[in-house]
Amino acid sequence: MTTVTILSGGAAQGLVRGLTDAFKAQTGLSIDGEFGAVGIMADRLRAGAPADLVILTQALLAKLAEEKLVVASSIADVGRVETALAVRSRDPMVAVKTEADLRDVLRSADAIYVPDTKASTAGQHVAKVLDQLGIAYEVASRLKIFPNGATAMRELAASTAQRPIGCTQATEIIATHGIALSGSLPPGCELVTMYTAGVTTHAAYPKEAAALVALLTGADRKELRQRVGFAG
Repeated sequence: MTTVTILSGGAAQGLVRGLTDAFKAQTGLSIDGEFGAVGIMADRLRAGAPADLVILTQALLAKLAEEKLVVASSIADVGRVETALAVRSRDPMVAVKTEADLRDVLRSADAIYVPDTKASTAGQHVAKVLDQLGIAYEVASRLKIFPNGATAMRELAASTAQRPIGCTQATEIIATHGIALSGSLPPGCELVTMYTAGVTTHAAYPKEAAALVALLTGADRKELRQRVGFAG
């Protein structure tokens, strides 16, 4: 079957999954591609990986448009995603209202599951927050770093640690069976990232890719976006 190929940040995986049937009914095409750390996905496009559509952070899409890799006029906002805390479904929720609360929670965890701290949006932010809280060195041996948030959350669900915790984007937490969204990061440590979609300049199926952008961003899909963790 003919497919539209995407390169996407992991934050959008649940949303794309939820639109697959509607897209196939509308275009007759299926969706295939990769989901991972946004920096790595952008570099895959730069290296010539085939893709009709990209879903990455607003800042990265703007850069790719400047590099003539994405059609600037096709870019549309999908929605904002917050970086949040996750626990295994069987564990108690953690309440974090202040930086001091967050410091205590991270110090008490015996395993901290996070995505790539160099190439992923949430992972970079976690590294920054640990420095900000003054505990980066203290918890370094407990950090469990994975290529993307989806993998980190699956590993958290399967963790045999006594008091594990995870931190990645809310959409990846919601999409993972066996873990629960425990709460937002406190003021001063929060991160809300706008994700955008755009058609690539070398798209094999530009018309169908544009149709997928319309599905991802359409007003009639607002409820789905909210359910999987996107805001406004």
